[in-house]
Amino acid sequence: MSDVNVLRVGQTVPLFELETYEPAKGDFGKFSLGAVQAAGKWTVLVFYPADFTFVCPTELADLAAKHPQLAALGAEVVGVSTDTKFAHLAWLGSERLLADVKYTMAADPTGRISKMFGVYDEGSGLALRGTFVINPDGLLVSSEVNFYNVGRDADELLRKLEANTYLAKHPSEACPAKWKPGSKTLTPGKDMVGKVYEALNS
Repeated sequence: MSDVNVLRVGQTVPLFELETYEPAKGDFGKFSLGAVQAAGKWTVLVFYPADFTFVCPTELADLAAKHPQLAALGAEVVGVSTDTKFAHLAWLGSERLLADVKYTMAADPTGRISKMFGVYDEGSGLALRGTFVINPDGLLVSSEVNFYNVGRDADELLRKLEANTYLAKHPSEACPAKWKPGSKTLTPGKDMVGKVYEALNS
């Protein structure tokens, strides 16, 4: 995989569009990052290697279970692979694990968007298991990439989106490890240097 022009956390994501299959509507459509941003929403891109494979349906089913909570936080969730939209339709119609998938399934058959995010495997023509969170201003705020043989945990994705949406409203604060809504945050400053334990336990 080439690192040329690969997006990094903290950079602005160029606007792009992808053809899709929309399980909730049972029809084809289009995903537009520009339209999502114009609506003031977050984008969660979940790249996976291929339809009709083995770990992938377990991941997408796990994601489906958290989809209502992700959507409630203002996120547009998009599954992406290098398959076509027609393959997405066929797979969702045959794999029972995917019965509850209602989020957008996008097609990246040329690998153009997978390459942009640095998950395209030139040797196989497939995308690695990459998860990316883009804020409503188009900034890439979270990135996670796993190899083919390790599935992800949608609970952690939800936690990261909860933290990012909280921090968007409270920019002077920071979320410590394992932070969840209602937990203590940190407000970095000179008085906290070397005193994080005290800040968290006061």
